[in-house]
Amino acid sequence: MTGAAEALPVQAARTLVLWRRRVATGVGAVALGLAALAFAKLGDFAQHLFARFDAISPYGVLLLTPAIFAAVVFATSRWAPAARGSGIPQVIAAARDPELERVGPLVSLRTASAKIGLTLAMLLGGGSVGREGPTVQLSAAIMVAVHRLLRVPISAGVLIAGGAAGVAAAFNTPLAGVAFAIEELAAAYEQKVAVLVMAAVMIAGLVSLGVAGDYIYFGRMGESLGFRAILIVTPVAGVIGGLTGGLFSRIVLAVAAPSPAWLGRLKTRPVAFAAGCGLVVAVLGLVSGGATWGTGYEATRQLVEGHGQPFWFGPTKFVAALATTLSGAPGGVFAPSLSVGAGIGNLLTLLFPHDSPGAIVLLGMIAYFVGVVRAPLTAVIIISETTASRGLIIPLFAAALIADLVSALVCPERLYHGLAKPFLREQRD
Repeated sequence: MTGAAEALPVQAARTLVLWRRRVATGVGAVALGLAALAFAKLGDFAQHLFARFDAISPYGVLLLTPAIFAAVVFATSRWAPAARGSGIPQVIAAARDPELERVGPLVSLRTASAKIGLTLAMLLGGGSVGREGPTVQLSAAIMVAVHRLLRVPISAGVLIAGGAAGVAAAFNTPLAGVAFAIEELAAAYEQKVAVLVMAAVMIAGLVSLGVAGDYIYFGRMGESLGFRAILIVTPVAGVIGGLTGGLFSRIVLAVAAPSPAWLGRLKTRPVAFAAGCGLVVAVLGLVSGGATWGTGYEATRQLVEGHGQPFWFGPTKFVAALATTLSGAPGGVFAPSLSVGAGIGNLLTLLFPHDSPGAIVLLGMIAYFVGVVRAPLTAVIIISETTASRGLIIPLFAAALIADLVSALVCPERLYHGLAKPFLREQRD
């Protein structure tokens, strides 16, 4: 009897911890879903303000954009170094030692708030940055904060669930959040982590659906390819996208850990280097008539829906996205990579003029995106869900797998895992 009586308090304590964990996951998912939507609205507003400035003073961007790049990098290095770059490497690094990062800078609300403010500043300056990476870091920070508030232990699963839910809320695609957790955030994917991730992702997805509605992120593309076109176009898109995406990652990782002396000297003056990157972005925006500014969302949507863009859009957007990323300023690469990929697909339509241009654009999008982030399952789900192109699932999968193989030859190290290394070193120090 005594043993049974002693077991009751232990069982009650375990039940209480379980329910606190469930409440923390639910509350955190709702909060991060709302935060992601608010960030999206603010990002659109920032881009609108920049477009108005560009229309009033086209040559003014030659001063404004480099100045904002330099100011953002200075502020980041001075007050929020853990907010630099995408945000996804920080979550990967934090998940390696979640107990240490429970009160650390990588996924703190202070860092996340700085990340959002600085990313919005980059959009105000026309930087080619995405919202998705910062949303992942913000979401992980919110999930950690809620768990700390409710005194629930912080595990790797909490960080993975928060980051994955951020992807789901950013793109309004819950399945993509689960896939992203498997491919990018989780080094060892356990069953208990899977349940936590799926619960957070589905709740965040429902919040996004409830508030923003069931919208199609990049527009609806109902076209398809014939069997002959699939056999020819798909491998071409996969190889070209894998080569260019792998080249982007290789350059970014080389600059992040410079071994040549001249690269090292450049990085010793980060503010001046960022201003130079900003000048490159400003010149490209000026000569392209504004096509390369910001996330590239509108240009991508037009290409997907068959309205077209100039054929030089892909290469110029590639350089703008690369210069923005190399600057070291906060901001993601998801949306710019999809935009560059759409531009590459637009170029491929020159080789295949008799096939569906929208379908070829999607193959270019997925191939380049996978070439950069090396997450083929996530890419297929994101693109099929954000364009309602379920009829292209098989060629999208094939192009993604080919691009993944080709990109691995060009850049063996995965981008986010390579960028996470400095944060891991800082943890140990």
